[in-house]
Amino acid sequence: MPIVTTDDGCRLFVQVEGRDDAPPLMLSNSLGTDLHMWDDQAAEFAKHFRLIRYDRRGHGQSGTTTGPYSSELFGRDILAVLDALGVEKTNWCGLSMGGMDGQWLGAHAPDRIEKLVLANTHFHYADKAPWNDRLRFLKDHQLSEMVAANMERWFTKGFRERAPQKIEWMTKMFVATDHEGYMASVAAVRDIDFRDSNPTIKAPTLVIVGTQDPATPPAAGEAIAKAISGAKLVALDAAHISNVEQPQAFAKATLEFLLG
Repeated sequence: MPIVTTDDGCRLFVQVEGRDDAPPLMLSNSLGTDLHMWDDQAAEFAKHFRLIRYDRRGHGQSGTTTGPYSSELFGRDILAVLDALGVEKTNWCGLSMGGMDGQWLGAHAPDRIEKLVLANTHFHYADKAPWNDRLRFLKDHQLSEMVAANMERWFTKGFRERAPQKIEWMTKMFVATDHEGYMASVAAVRDIDFRDSNPTIKAPTLVIVGTQDPATPPAAGEAIAKAISGAKLVALDAAHISNVEQPQAFAKATLEFLLG
């Protein structure tokens, strides 16, 4: 399990699975999760790819640096991981923040990206108030005090009722996130703006939306797909963390695109 140190000294935790000679596929996590959010897909993906998972700075077993963070900073972290592993070009699958990372890479490091899967993500928040409200709340409160509301955004009511063990698992993952790292990452999400850069993306792209996603509504994914020439769109019956709520359907859609 390699540790990659960035140019500003942040230690990033990386996990690699699958054959060394297989084509690379890098997975990127949502805000407030770690690389284990992909556990339901990892074994199947690793049959076909050299699977690269990592914890973004401020999350999981990676280090935390002083914020705020930015899309560019996260992008440079990803390139540092690829360089350390000797990967010139990778397929990419990211959900929520991971999809934001993918949009940055597709526009700013096109020579490093083979295909893009952008799931349950956004390209620009015209209204910054909800993110600023979250930051104000977190100055005096812990992540545990907002986790219940977060699970309601992440998963449909039906899934929360039928899969309590999954909800408990994701709850523990969320509250284990470094408080400072989470806040610094919230600032990065608040400030994304890929309106001008997305039309420059040339990599084959699949956009996945959750039909019941209140955090990154289907309209956001539809706009991303419209902006990127030739992008395909798939809708899953899920809320925000669609790869956990619909693990088989997510894996099927992703593999059909990447292997097609």
